[in-house]
Amino acid sequence: MRTIQIKDKVFHLCLSEKAIIDEVKRVAADINRDYEGKQPLFLCILNGSFMFASDLLKEITIPCQVSFVKFASYQGTASTGVIREVMGLNESIKGRDVIVVEDIIDTGFTMQRSLEILGTHEPASLKICSLLCKPSKLKVDLGDSLRYVALNIPDDFIVGYGLDYDGYGRNYRDIYCIIDK
Repeated sequence: MRTIQIKDKVFHLCLSEKAIIDEVKRVAADINRDYEGKQPLFLCILNGSFMFASDLLKEITIPCQVSFVKFASYQGTASTGVIREVMGLNESIKGRDVIVVEDIIDTGFTMQRSLEILGTHEPASLKICSLLCKPSKLKVDLGDSLRYVALNIPDDFIVGYGLDYDGYGRNYRDIYCIIDK
């Protein structure tokens, strides 16, 4: 599909599933190389990262564990700026190499707060693996924590491949950009 409509917004195709998967495989290869001999915990942030996490982990060849946590900051097409933990950790990450799997880094505030919360649990290392990043929107420096990014994108509101608009659109295989805001 070249365009889709979700509620009151129209979106056009901007990243095909094939282009996404190619970059996911590249990032997985980097992680496999960097964590050879280690057993990281992939901590996937719900809801948006579920498709990315699934495809990424299919390409991970090193021993690892997977868990999930949920933080929220978006409402509609804009970040609320208020980050709240919705579903917390179910196991200890103390002394573990943790790779946080996220769908998108926008302003960076959500990820910064997530890292602060996770850091209180004393992991050995804490790195970010994000499907998407909007460098022009970053308002905080995530430093060397932002280690793995599949794709840098412009400042467009997007849906598909796990990303949503008011809870809709996560199910699309491709990523679509909003046509008119």
